[in-house]
Formats: sequence, C-alpha cells, structure tokens
Amino acid sequence: MIDSRTAPYAALVLRLTLGIMFVAHGLTKVLVFTPAGTVGFFESIGFPGFLAYPVMAFEVIGGLMLIFGVYTRWVAALAVVQLFVAATVHFGNGWSFTNANGGWEYPIYLSATALVVALLGDGIFAVKPSRA
Repeated sequence: MIDSRTAPYAALVLRLTLGIMFVAHGLTKVLVFTPAGTVGFFESIGFPGFLAYPVMAFEVIGGLMLIFGVYTRWVAALAVVQLFVAATVHFGNGWSFTNANGGWEYPIYLSATALVVALLGDGIFAVKPSRA
C-alpha cells in the first residue's frame, strides 16, 4: 500500500535526485570533457559525434526541468530511453561499475529510476504539475 501522505514527498526526492544527477553529468560533459571531447568520445564508442550536443543539452536542460518540476513525466520518459542507450555502451563490460570502462548497473539503475519518476509524476512543489 502507498502512503498517500508521504508519497508526494518521496516523488519530490526522487525527482530532485534524478535531476541533480542529470545536471551534474551534463555539466561534466560541457565543462570538464568539453563539447569537442564529448563528441570525440561518442565517436570512439560508435555513436555519431553530433549526438553529443542534444545529449548534453538534454542532460542540463532536462535535469533542470526535473529539479523544478516542469513536464516531469515527459522528461523522465525521455530519460528512460537516453539512459538505456547510455547503458548499451557498458553492456560488454559486465555488471560492476568498478570494471574497466564501467559496468552497466548504474545506467540501468538510473533508467529504472527515471521510469519510476515517469510513473509517479511530479510529487509536491512542482512548478508545472503534470496532469494524470
């Protein structure tokens, strides 16, 4: 049974943590690895380099949208796909993130987290609450 008194707060915490994770990873790609470095990495793993730009934009802008609760369900649903595709890079590395080049458990966990946010909705304190 779901506690309807605390569920909106639980959804808020999940929404905020997923949004913060996206902003952190997006800014790392932009500020640390640089857009050119991120493009190079995408190409080195077989993805078209130009895809680095929408990924960086989605991670920063989508992360902020999650934090503020704007179109939460839509952003989270897109995040499920983006995170699953990111996980495919790690499938050959095995389960553990400590494996060489990282394992697939973390991006799959994040994909499942995004799915939960998409199913739960905004939670409390959303700027633009989703309609159920």
